[in-house]
Formats: sequence, C-alpha cells, structure tokens
Amino acid sequence: MEFELTDEQRMIVETVGKFVRTELDPHADEVEKLDDVPPELARSIREKAIAAGLYAANMPEDIGGGGLDAVGITLVERELGKTGFALQMLVARPSNILQACEGEQRDRYLLPTVRGERHDCLAMTEPGAGSDVRSMRTRAVRESGSDGGDTYVLNGTKHFISHADMADFALVFAATGTEETARGAKNLITAFLVDLDTPGVEVRRGSQCVSHRGYHQCELIFTDVRLPAGQRLGEEGRGFALMGEWLGASRLQVAATSIGRARRVLDLALDWAAEREQFAQPVGRFQGVSFPLADMATELEAAELLTLRAAWKQDQGTMTDRDAAMAKLYASEALGRITDQALQTFGGMGLMAELPIERYWRDARVERIWDGTSEIQRHIISRSLLRPLGA
Repeated sequence: MEFELTDEQRMIVETVGKFVRTELDPHADEVEKLDDVPPELARSIREKAIAAGLYAANMPEDIGGGGLDAVGITLVERELGKTGFALQMLVARPSNILQACEGEQRDRYLLPTVRGERHDCLAMTEPGAGSDVRSMRTRAVRESGSDGGDTYVLNGTKHFISHADMADFALVFAATGTEETARGAKNLITAFLVDLDTPGVEVRRGSQCVSHRGYHQCELIFTDVRLPAGQRLGEEGRGFALMGEWLGASRLQVAATSIGRARRVLDLALDWAAEREQFAQPVGRFQGVSFPLADMATELEAAELLTLRAAWKQDQGTMTDRDAAMAKLYASEALGRITDQALQTFGGMGLMAELPIERYWRDARVERIWDGTSEIQRHIISRSLLRPLGA
C-alpha cells in the first residue's frame, strides 16, 4: 500500500492551506465577535475562492467544478477544517445531491451553483424528526391541474438548516405517501428544489448556537407552497434512497473537517506545552502533560488513516455505509477528546476568550451530532456486523 501523497495531492494541500491562512483566518476573530460574516467580506472571499480555482472542488470538471476525487476532496476538507464553518463554507462545495438534477434543473440549479451564482442549503431535519428522518411531518401533496400538469403543495417546518439565510434555494425533503414495512407504516420521502423567494416560504434565524458562530442555523416554514412537478428531484418516493446515495460523502466531510481542526488544536497545545513554564521548566516535561499529548497525536493519526482509507475506497467504488460511519464516528469523537485535553493543557487560560482554544472546544461539540449522530453511526456499524449473522 502507498501512503505518500502524490505531487498533485501535495499541491492541493499547500494551495488550500495557504488560502485558509491568508484569506480566512485573519477574519476569524471578527466573525466570532459579530456572530456574522459581513456581506462584503463574504462576497470578497467567494470571488477569491473562484479565482483561485477552489470553488465547487467536489463537482465534476465537465460542469465547471474542480473534478477532484474523494481523496482530493478529503484533503481539501481537512485543510478548510482548520478554520470555522462560517468562513470555510464561503469556499463552497455545493451539495453533492445536486448532481441528480436533470434537464432544466441543471441550468436553473446545478450549473449556477457550481459557478457561484446561486447558493444551496439542505433541508431535512425537523423539530420532531432528527435521526428518524422518515417520521418527518412536512408533506407535499400532488395535485393535477386542468392543463394536465402536476403541482405539489408543500406544508411543514424544517429546523437546524445550516446557512439558509445565505442561500437562494433549498433541497427540501418531504413526505409524499406511506408504505408498509416490518416496523409499520413509514413515510415515502421525495426531494424538491425550492427557491426561497417562492410565495409561502419563510426563512427565520434559529436559536443561537454555541458552535461555529457566524454559521447560522435557520428555520424554514412552508405554507401552501406550490411547486411544479419539474422541481421534484428524482422520482417520487425515492428521496430517502437519493439521500442515502450522497450521505456517505457528507460524513467523510465531517470526518475530514474534524481531523483538520484536531491538527490545529494539537499544534496549539504543543506550542503551549513547550513554552509555558512551571516549576522552572516547560510544562511539557511533566508526564501529566506530555503523555496526553502523545495520546492526542496517536488518535489523530488513527482518525486520519481511517478517513483517508474510506475516501480511497469511495474512489474505488467499494466504500460501504460502515466505512463512512466509522470514519465520521471516530474522527468526530477523537476531535472532542483532543480539544478537551488541549483545553486542559492550557489550564485556566484555555477558557479565556483571548485564546482560540475555547472556540475550538465549543465548535468541536456539534461534529458528533450533525450529519448523523454518533449513536446513528454506531447503529450503522453494528447492523453491518450483526446482519450477516442473522441477528
């Protein structure tokens, strides 16, 4: 097995890393204090990302994207993960599920999003439907018009919708029927492309979150929103399968982001342990500090190898749900342990706003929740282990 990065991959790491250091990091404190990204700053960063060829790196080259493979995208996400989401999301990686667009949808949604002319968000979670996606109450009822064309009428509420306040349209998942399963009736889910300026759509800022200030989560309220059938993404009732087809990539994104952030935190802890003195010597000479640093470094290496292996398997067409779940589970939980221990290394100063450690500590917590909680990842993994045994 070859573990060394290729020349192209090293160039990707260097290019994205430099962009983070020069164009994103200098604004981190401002965004943290404002809990917002000023519109002119957001526009400037997007323009620079497009000029640098970093925009839509996850999209195929033949539609204007970067055309990177899964390992390349994982390296991009790792480097972007070293700064907060409010800034890194401006170097947009459109939702992979947009590649399911067909016909006019490509010209209206996919291609403008790849070019940076439009911005998307993903609307799946509801107040009563988080991990249990198929229990969602947002519904789209199909009606046949007098002209023979079909329309869907959308009603319901979504919440925890990231950066919907900066998006032009949403990928909305709604129930369009039911089916009987071994566990009773379950919703059939369908995906829709919904312009956020459509009559009946309301976007509200959600509750303030302690993680990733400036990266807002929102509520979307749909009241008798009429959608032509042409805004359905994929087949009716197949949205759950469509979602599952692309979720593996989003879980690798969380894993890679967690690795990048953990690397940043470990470097800060190492510098502190080498420079901070107590009892006439650097605190890093005490085993109570140095041994945890060794554990942090080991966990980080393990998380990175697990994630890059899953990405490599995705490029080979052999990645399973278990591979993505393992990477997301281990990397996000390792990040939590590493940031907590880093804060302990800094002692009382770790909790002070003058240093970024408390920020990374707060930001780390959400990685174990979004894109599938740790419990859901464990369910996926254990199911894959037990089902072949008939359990």
